[in-house]
Amino acid sequence: MFATKMLFMFFTTSVLLALSPGPDNLFVMTQAARQGCRAGLLVTLGLCTGLLVHTAAVTFGLAALFAASTTAFTLLKYVGAGYLLFLAWQAFHSGTLTGPTADMDRLGSARLYCRGIIMNITNPKVSIFFLAFLPQFADPARGSLAMQLMLLGGIFIAATIIVFASISILAGAAGERLRQSAWTQKIFNRAAAAIFAGLALKLALAHR
Repeated sequence: MFATKMLFMFFTTSVLLALSPGPDNLFVMTQAARQGCRAGLLVTLGLCTGLLVHTAAVTFGLAALFAASTTAFTLLKYVGAGYLLFLAWQAFHSGTLTGPTADMDRLGSARLYCRGIIMNITNPKVSIFFLAFLPQFADPARGSLAMQLMLLGGIFIAATIIVFASISILAGAAGERLRQSAWTQKIFNRAAAAIFAGLALKLALAHR
């Protein structure tokens, strides 16, 4: 279906895009620094589950709705911005935890995973990005467009997992010693609140 060279080029491009500073990798870094590598990995899995939804949306044409409908785009982006503001409020009022249990998740695995899903699927710009990006590498002459788009989406997700998992490991390690101090945890929480609020503002002001 695809030439190996073309798939490698698509994978390399996907890795570079995942490395580019953006809401998702910043979100992963913040969670891993505050709560440890495991929290970052769980959020990464949630974000990538959201990418499955966006891949399906592009494959079956749903993303075109958000590209064409101002109302749908605006509604979804405000839902996403509201959720980020809620996370900012939670982070700002979060308590501290020190000692041997400092690296334990304050949130359960399911909540961290769902946090990643919601963060991703409530950003309509991801669907529009996929709508513009994936079809560039598809060709009807190669066979089923749906199969090609699903394969490309899967490769993009694999690249994202690799990059975001690396970010989780590095941020988690960097934050490990700092999380032993109640004062630095408080700074982490305030910084995370500011980041989430900034992401909410950026999303709320986004245009198609």
